[in-house]
Amino acid sequence: MTLQRLADQVLGELAGVFAATGDEALATLCDEVLAARRIATYGVGREGLMMRALCMRLMHLGLDARVVGDMTTPPVRAGDLLVASAGPGAFSTVLALLGVARDAGARTLVVTAQPDGPAARLADAVVRLPAQTMADDLDGRAGLLPMGSLYEAAQLLLFDLASTALRDRLGQTPEQMRARHTNLE
Repeated sequence: MTLQRLADQVLGELAGVFAATGDEALATLCDEVLAARRIATYGVGREGLMMRALCMRLMHLGLDARVVGDMTTPPVRAGDLLVASAGPGAFSTVLALLGVARDAGARTLVVTAQPDGPAARLADAVVRLPAQTMADDLDGRAGLLPMGSLYEAAQLLLFDLASTALRDRLGQTPEQMRARHTNLE
């Protein structure tokens, strides 16, 4: 197969994910972020990398966003938001952090492919991203990308689309976002 055919197949799978994702997913993510005083993001593995990408874009928007686990991440409190990823439905660390955030009075949002999973049941808000994860990559319906890659690619795209929507809602320009990009590279 050619690179173009492989790319077309994956892009078709991504299009299918977004065709099955309701507009409320983007609205929920944006509404929760804008209502928060501070935002903390968390995910494991490659999902964690996508959560870092979201955090970076939120910072570019001038929002107080941090990655859980970084030494400079302050405690969450009332008025704050924990955004956690649990594509397959649950990870032990995500479940634990949801409890910590809830006990501290913070709101919680879970991004997941499994809206009835344990993490989603603990969250204040859920963003359903109906893409293949490692929880369902062996059921005979697997797409081209291995393991949970389709979910992770859909996360990256959703998060950048949310950044664009948030930029518009905040009345910011691309130049204002760019001005917040690090110069220490």
